[in-house]
Amino acid sequence: MAVDAIGVVSSSTSATPQNVGISQTQFLQLLLTQLQYQDPLKPVDNTEFVAQLAQFSALQISQETSDGINTSLTIQAGQQAIALMGKKVTVKSASTGSSGASATGTVTAVTFTSTGDALLSVTTTGSSSPLTNIKLSDVTELSQ
Repeated sequence: MAVDAIGVVSSSTSATPQNVGISQTQFLQLLLTQLQYQDPLKPVDNTEFVAQLAQFSALQISQETSDGINTSLTIQAGQQAIALMGKKVTVKSASTGSSGASATGTVTAVTFTSTGDALLSVTTTGSSSPLTNIKLSDVTELSQ
């Protein structure tokens, strides 16, 4: 899950390649297939087998670490959004609906999506309805 932060320019392309490695399920399938089709007279060398098990263990630990970091980043982004309540912010044009423009207003509400992403509502001066569903990455300036 990608987490937005204040002042970060979000891009449509992911920085992490999609084919970095294999999943835990794919690794297990590969290991079981290897064991199923190995020659009983020439079994896999014990050191190779232990190395494969170590790779599996490292993959599992890496996945758990990644999940933990993603959870921490989501919580941190939520805390950052809540801290903006009542603050004056400037948001970039993608949120304002007009190209090349920005809007300044006060953060009046924070909502969270089902995935935990924080979205702001900003009430601008002279506007009858607030700007809604503003990502943290759309905030370009914070005024006291």
